[in-house]
Amino acid sequence: MKTVYVCFCTDVIHDGHLNIIEHAKQHGKVVVGCLSDKEMIRCTKFPTTSEEERMELYRSIDGVDEVVLQDNMLYDDIINKLHPDFIVHGDNWKDGPEKTIRTHVEKLLAEYGGEIIDVPYTYNENVKKVDDRLREKLSMPEYRRKRLRQLIDMTPIVKTMEAHSGITGLIVEKTVVESEDGKLDQFDAMWVSSLCDSTAKGKPDIELVDMTSRLNTINDIMEVTTKPIILDGDTGGLTEHFVYNVRTLERMGVSAVIIEDKTGLKKNSLFGTEVIQTQDSIENFSAKIAAGKKAQLSDDFMIIARIESLILERGMDDALERAFAFTAAGADGIMIHSRKKDPAEIFEFCDKFREKDKKTPIVVVPTSFNQVTEEELASHGVNIVIYANQLMRAAFPVMKSTAEDILRAHRAKEVDSRLMPFKDIIRLIDEI
Repeated sequence: MKTVYVCFCTDVIHDGHLNIIEHAKQHGKVVVGCLSDKEMIRCTKFPTTSEEERMELYRSIDGVDEVVLQDNMLYDDIINKLHPDFIVHGDNWKDGPEKTIRTHVEKLLAEYGGEIIDVPYTYNENVKKVDDRLREKLSMPEYRRKRLRQLIDMTPIVKTMEAHSGITGLIVEKTVVESEDGKLDQFDAMWVSSLCDSTAKGKPDIELVDMTSRLNTINDIMEVTTKPIILDGDTGGLTEHFVYNVRTLERMGVSAVIIEDKTGLKKNSLFGTEVIQTQDSIENFSAKIAAGKKAQLSDDFMIIARIESLILERGMDDALERAFAFTAAGADGIMIHSRKKDPAEIFEFCDKFREKDKKTPIVVVPTSFNQVTEEELASHGVNIVIYANQLMRAAFPVMKSTAEDILRAHRAKEVDSRLMPFKDIIRLIDEI
């Protein structure tokens, strides 16, 4: 009997999956692969159930003879092990980002005469209803909030991109590319920056935009996305206010807040010692962290301490002393910041911190030292990388030059070639 292979990466079985199994049964023994968690998060899906639960679900489908774990989205492990005669898949992988996977599979099968069977994609009200429910489930606070901790455990480094509106949230949510190894890749989480939030409102980054307005931005993003959100909490404000905000953020489904160990009027860290910035005492900031941890109700929410010692040229010893004190106070992670173009002091901090603390997540924002790769950061123990303002900075010069060119030409024709067709923007929104 010939072997027919089908890969699933779903938490719920609907008519489309059953239709694929029916086609597979006609050609031989049906083996269903369960795509592993670490591979699912690199595609366009995030698991809401465990690998074991999904495998058990697939075993319950009538017509399935065997279930295995697939640990490579390109099918290399499965094809090398099983040499299936047929691989059955919905024809939706003939276009879009998944096309690269199909091309790779086709090449591997051709080496020994295997074939791909493309089944017309099933789209009806039942399928749409199930897909909508899964998306809604991912966006619910209790699922979104815990995803950051899950990602830290699943992936070498959590790739986080700034979002300052619903539309930028959708860009972060839906951007999928083919990586150098032929696999698919995407961002894991979103960073809601006080700098970008303030800039989008045309206001200075001095905590002038109050928390109510910040929460409205978060809500706009949450309404159209599912990925976890990390909030730039500036200094956290007064401890009494911080406690209240922790509860609010936790209830909304925010995964983490990062607060910096400074006091007084907020000044952007990239100014460094060019402006007067006052670092909080270790005792006061530790007390704020402890109060925030005491206030939260779930184990999912994270309070991450941002250390400004290197920015303010206080030295490595001061940075490390603060890091260990803040973790002792309950901080769920440490963000170390630098405005130097060379990542050497960041690497030094991470290496020395990891000598004593192997588990506490480390966060970095490589705005100044932007030549460093995610792989290099991960090799020094970094868990989360935040691209903190690139979307905002990319948009501003394009909008400015477009406005200038329209003024010069007294019409819009000259700028049309650089504009994205509005139907493409609408399509991005309509796919929610």
